[in-house]
Amino acid sequence: MKLKMPFFVTVCLIFLIVDADAMDGNGAIDIKKGELLTLQRCIEIALKRHPSIIASRSNKMAAESRVGQAISGYYPQIELNTGYNRLHTSRDTIDQYSNSIILRQNIYDFGRTRTSTRIQRFNVDSSEAEIENITIQIIFNVKQAYYNLIKAKRNRDVSAEIVRQFEEHLLQAKGFYEAGTRPRYDVTQAEVNLSNARVNLIRAENNVRLALAALNNAMGVTDSSEYDIEDDLFYNKYEVTFDDALSVALRSRPDLRSLISRRRAAEGSLELARRNYYPTLSGSVTYGWSGSSFPLEREWNLGASLSFPVFSGFLTRYQVSEAEANLNAIKADEELLRQKIFLDLQQTYLNLREAEERIPATELAVRQATENLEIARGRYEAGVGSPIEVTDAEVSYANAKASYIQALTDYRIAIADLERAIGKKD
Repeated sequence: MKLKMPFFVTVCLIFLIVDADAMDGNGAIDIKKGELLTLQRCIEIALKRHPSIIASRSNKMAAESRVGQAISGYYPQIELNTGYNRLHTSRDTIDQYSNSIILRQNIYDFGRTRTSTRIQRFNVDSSEAEIENITIQIIFNVKQAYYNLIKAKRNRDVSAEIVRQFEEHLLQAKGFYEAGTRPRYDVTQAEVNLSNARVNLIRAENNVRLALAALNNAMGVTDSSEYDIEDDLFYNKYEVTFDDALSVALRSRPDLRSLISRRRAAEGSLELARRNYYPTLSGSVTYGWSGSSFPLEREWNLGASLSFPVFSGFLTRYQVSEAEANLNAIKADEELLRQKIFLDLQQTYLNLREAEERIPATELAVRQATENLEIARGRYEAGVGSPIEVTDAEVSYANAKASYIQALTDYRIAIADLERAIGKKD
């Protein structure tokens, strides 16, 4: 018998297959071959696929589960017991059966459960801040790799341009030599310059591949289709003062907020340790059946108990001492982090200003080197210049372009680093 699949079901299956092909194992959309990736697109991929994000989210889920474990102390505990015993005496053998349901309820534990719950909630807050901290670091890593890739591609283009210029210069030298107006030395010098330029181009091509691998790693991508990125390496003045940036950092840095939450949890742990000096009041209800023959006899009891710790081998004393030491250590870590934030922000701010000052200087150097190269080539074509003059002009031009590209890259990375230092997530 031949079954026919309804048209609607067929369409749905085709859609699911296509959609599955577009997704990877982590649920993130694959990079399409030949796709032009923007910086924002690269960041979105990284935040979906990077293992650090997945691990931090799992840590938060574990912290939330510990909150539930702490809250469980408020609820009753129910046990179901059943048993069988066979007793042998000198005169007889007795079968003993028992079944019981036991309900235990913590009535008052002098705030132990409340304090434990509060501690675990602080740990959840710390986990949430850690997710933000990892997110910020991943965003910075992507931006850094993204702009380094643009730099590598631009430097490759400059190297390719230098190769073309030396090829033209070689043709000119050969033409002059064949016409008898230039010596063989000019041709040889041009060939050497062209060979060196081609070697530099090979290095530049490899630098592009290395920068692409670094970007893939920053996005959490191990194997992807070939893609290109949008070149947005340009100067756009970033307005911020150091005092404003420091104020924002002390409010927004997630690693600082995480440590503050950990310090509050440590304060709660100290309080919890001290509460171990106090008693615990609990109640229980038992309902059961027992006997040596059926039907079993029913019985129940209701009771309460007050447990007071008299001596535990100084356990509570040492638990309090440990909690105090842990709290002091976290307070010291918090102060150290505040100092590191100040230094981190100071360094990134100075790097930003230094890169910004280099941009107009290197831009002027490019214009001057371009003009000098045109003069040198014109002089050579007119027969009054030397090949060494052209070579020096080509090298100066390449170095000026590389310095300008480096200044732009450093400036954009410095902006990204400053945003990381102040705790900015977008």
